[in-house]
Amino acid sequence: MTGKRREDVAEDKKRRIKKIFLQYFLIAVLVFVDRIIKMIVENRLRPIEQITILDGVLGLRYKQNTGAAFSLFAEHTNLLSIFTGVVIIAGLVYLILEKNSPLIMKITIPCILAGGTGNLIDRIIQGYVTDYIEFLFIDFAVFNFADMLVTCGCFVLIIYLIYSLIKEKKDGNS
Repeated sequence: MTGKRREDVAEDKKRRIKKIFLQYFLIAVLVFVDRIIKMIVENRLRPIEQITILDGVLGLRYKQNTGAAFSLFAEHTNLLSIFTGVVIIAGLVYLILEKNSPLIMKITIPCILAGGTGNLIDRIIQGYVTDYIEFLFIDFAVFNFADMLVTCGCFVLIIYLIYSLIKEKKDGNS
């Protein structure tokens, strides 16, 4: 192997380590933000239960959710925690092993993992997830910042993957 080639390999390794570090750092920051918000909600909103932010539009309502989205699997918190933990570990390993993912995946996957981690921490520590954001103009589930990370991350990722498949098929037919 030539000196130049060794330098290229070393540079590639540094870039990969930096990419992984930044993704893990993003996860840590988002989980930290989620934890801070939930601590504030537990201390300030729990005693009063709910407040209106924008009349008829948005409110904050304290809710303990033992299930997943829309309180699904509420009777299976342990199973839900195990499944979530496995998905998070798989995602963290993927971030390490994936070499050439597009920027959008380098952002959306950490968001999804951070949201899952934030809610998993709640389930492990409290036995429930603290939800607090409520749309008042529709009958919709109360949710939290971590839920938004998972939902928005998945939505953007799915749109990107569909776009990529269509583009790939179109390019293959050209």
